[in-house]
Amino acid sequence: MGSLPPVSLAGRARFAVSDAWALALRVLLYYRHSPGLIAASLLAPLTMLLIFGYIFGSAIQVPGDAGYREYLMPGLFTLIAANGIMPSMTGAARDAGRGVTDRLRTMPISRAAALFGQTAADLVVSAVVLAMLLGLGLAFGWRAHDGLSHAAAGVTLLLLFRFVTNWIGVGLGLAIGREDTAAQLSVLVFPLAMVTNVFVPTAGMPAWLRVIAEWNPISAVAAAARHLFGNEVPRTAAVAWPLEHPVTAALAWSVLLLAVFIPLSVRAFATHGR
Repeated sequence: MGSLPPVSLAGRARFAVSDAWALALRVLLYYRHSPGLIAASLLAPLTMLLIFGYIFGSAIQVPGDAGYREYLMPGLFTLIAANGIMPSMTGAARDAGRGVTDRLRTMPISRAAALFGQTAADLVVSAVVLAMLLGLGLAFGWRAHDGLSHAAAGVTLLLLFRFVTNWIGVGLGLAIGREDTAAQLSVLVFPLAMVTNVFVPTAGMPAWLRVIAEWNPISAVAAAARHLFGNEVPRTAAVAWPLEHPVTAALAWSVLLLAVFIPLSVRAFATHGR
């Protein structure tokens, strides 16, 4: 009996895309039957908008004439992107703990495609959540001032960073392997987002904390979003390189983190339980 002919590169690519699409549908169906997850994803930034924008906002001063809520909204958009770590981490840990990961590994599918399907599905959901928050921002008076092309670039950058944080979450979730542990550790994402320029400029922070905040990738993305949406505030002091060149820094952080976490996640998926 003769051997099967080798599959061409284009054929392997088609199979990988088909595998990724099938697993993306699996995640999207999970969200469809759990609409509360989408509402929960929107709840945190909406709560922050009400607390910081309307309760604490009157006591927070930012340079320039735009007002604090103009400064705050791009930070909340960035918070949506950064929060990709939490659902991806708990989802990957849940699959690992319940044997879904082991079952997928026994199937004739691409290891990378299996994870790309999960991260792509979360990206679709996060795009819906981001669109809802953009609508709320417009309703509350926020505006993008540099035109449609710059605003579209800002949204694209935010979705790219969400894709990055999805992969970080998948890698951590597979490493943890337990849903309850991942759920407990997910609260650590909030302090990570607080030591940034999301809510306040870094100029008023203590010197040691300011260094951490300015080199935090979330700060670079928030600053890039403000730049692209036309919501920047005048600088009152020198800032670190990532905030001096925020778009370049945000893209560089995204490429670096993807280069680290995609291979680590695929390896963790392929070797889970061994």
